[in-house]
Amino acid sequence: METTKTQFKTILESIGNTPLVRLEFPVKPTMLAKLEYLNPSGSLKDRAALYMVEEAERLGKLKPGGTIVEATSGNQGIALAMIGAIKGYRVIITVPDRTAPEKIAVLRAYGAEVHVCPNTATHDDVRGYHARAEQLLHDTPGAFMPNQYYSPSNMMGHYYHTGPEIWKQSHGLVTHFIAGAGTCGTISGVGRYLKEQNPAIKIIGVDAVNSLYSSKEPKEYAVEGLGIDVISDTFDQSVVDHIVPISDEDAFSYTRKVAKENGLLVGISGGAVLHVAMKFAQQLSESDVVIVMLADSGRAYLSKVFMTQQAETPAAKSGFKPAQERIV
Repeated sequence: METTKTQFKTILESIGNTPLVRLEFPVKPTMLAKLEYLNPSGSLKDRAALYMVEEAERLGKLKPGGTIVEATSGNQGIALAMIGAIKGYRVIITVPDRTAPEKIAVLRAYGAEVHVCPNTATHDDVRGYHARAEQLLHDTPGAFMPNQYYSPSNMMGHYYHTGPEIWKQSHGLVTHFIAGAGTCGTISGVGRYLKEQNPAIKIIGVDAVNSLYSSKEPKEYAVEGLGIDVISDTFDQSVVDHIVPISDEDAFSYTRKVAKENGLLVGISGGAVLHVAMKFAQQLSESDVVIVMLADSGRAYLSKVFMTQQAETPAAKSGFKPAQERIV
């Protein structure tokens, strides 16, 4: 039988349709996990990144041979670096120095230019990674910044793709959806879609306890993939029922726990989401169906979370040492 190229998906066409699997945890409700680390670049950010890039192409904001600039704690940048390598764009990424070394190495492997900035308490700090990205955008001709923290397109990528996928895979049985809250694109986009199908579904975001949103006095924190430090149109608060803050200690320790006891080698946000989900599950019944987003793999955090576990601070407990270089 003769085959043609069009019978097979490309890398970008393979984004999404990740498995939804049942977790055998000792709780009454059915607990399902969305394995987002099985996306091509290794995280759920592939979805929104591709949507934002292709939208920019359609609108003429990103042209052939152009440059993509983005501020990220890692995964959005990795997704953009992969997309840029495939589509032929130069990619410049800024990250805070709490970013796991493995993520920085992956960014470099895809050919991205990486700027490592101080881990500041707020986004408006001129020393921070977001301010640095804005400056690079201004200084680079033909550059486009997806701006995941401020662009509603981040949310809409999940509204059009992730939400329908979860609804279909769960056969419409989902009663609770729990995900990390950073840019809030995931909980807002998925939450909006699921609420349209069934307003009774509860949408729960997991935030860093020291974030701008959850703390009266924001401080630096070590977790990645969590932390609502910007309140913008990306965050649709009308569809989110609860925001649950979690400490660095609980997020790190539970991430280790589920790897050793449940065979789930997930990233820090995944460990945090599972920790919160287990607490919620104690209040639920056998008729409830809880879906948790496992955003990325623990392989991206081996040095930060798993290699050293006895030290004085949450980040040190992880074996993590902030990157010293400022421009890589």
